[in-house]
Order: sequence, then structure tokens, then C-alpha cells
Amino acid sequence: MLIVLSGLPGVGKTTIARELARRIGAVYLRVDSIEQAIRDSAIMSGPINDAGYRAEYAVAEDNLRLGRIVIADSVNPIQLTRDAWLNAATRANVRALEVEIRSSDLAEHRRHVEERTGDIAGHRLPTWNDVTAREYAPWDREHLVLDTSIVALDDCVAAIQHALHQASSRSGTAG
Repeated sequence: MLIVLSGLPGVGKTTIARELARRIGAVYLRVDSIEQAIRDSAIMSGPINDAGYRAEYAVAEDNLRLGRIVIADSVNPIQLTRDAWLNAATRANVRALEVEIRSSDLAEHRRHVEERTGDIAGHRLPTWNDVTAREYAPWDREHLVLDTSIVALDDCVAAIQHALHQASSRSGTAG
């Protein structure tokens, strides 16, 4: 199973993804870590463009083919990236669960963006202006939506675990 966590920076994706990965023993992939490693490499001198996402898709696919549950943590802002995740799951012959993390409380979201500290050496966290200016297209298909201004961390993780269980029951596999 591929679990794709999407949403603007500062809504809680990474916190949820880490806790979910810890609870279910999944492989955790974070595009911010991948992109920073690419920036730190000697080969990168220009814009990163889609290199981080492409690397994340490939590593996810490798692990999915090994039968691992993979949690992908990225903004995943547009239809192209969302479709690419589904394509990776299809190529690995697994199901995908798309989860959008939101924060409907803009003041709380802003506070979180402005007060958080980085955990990746060299990574520049986005400012509130970066977050609000970022392209983020509306979804055009069914997906699980969790609002971290309303739903606590443990309840977000439990909701994803419930959705995983339902998906596994429908496909007749354990999970």
C-alpha cells in the first residue's frame, strides 16, 4: 500500500507521517529530505525542479515492490504530482491511499509556519508568504481529508489506519 500525505507546508503532514510510520512499521519518505540531499550534492547548481519528487517516486516504487507499506510526505500540489503517485502505485501493483492534510484555522496555520524549527540541516523552511503564494490546486477526485485544526494527531493517525484497514478489507489482503 502507498499512503500519500499531501498539503501545504505547516499543516502537520510530517508529524502525522512520522507517527503513522512508527505505529505501522512503514517506510517513510520525505521529499524535503530528498530535495535537501540533492541541493547538497556537488552535481546540483541550478533549480531543483522535479528532481526530488522523481527520486521519491522511484524509492517508493522500489519499496512497494518489496511488499512494504510506504508513506510519502510531500506538498503534492498539482494534478501532475498526484497522478504520478497513483502511477507509481499502479506500476508496483499496489493500492494507493491519498490523504490531504489541511488546517482551516489560518491563524493557527500561520503561527505553526512562523514558529516551527527545521530538522533538516541546511533546509530553509518556507515563510508564511511562501506558503500563501504557493500553487496548490483543488483536488478532482475522492481522497481522505483531515483538518489538523479540528482533529488531533492521534485521531488523524487513527483515521488513516481505519482507511487502510478498509482498503485492505476491500482488496482481500491483510494490512
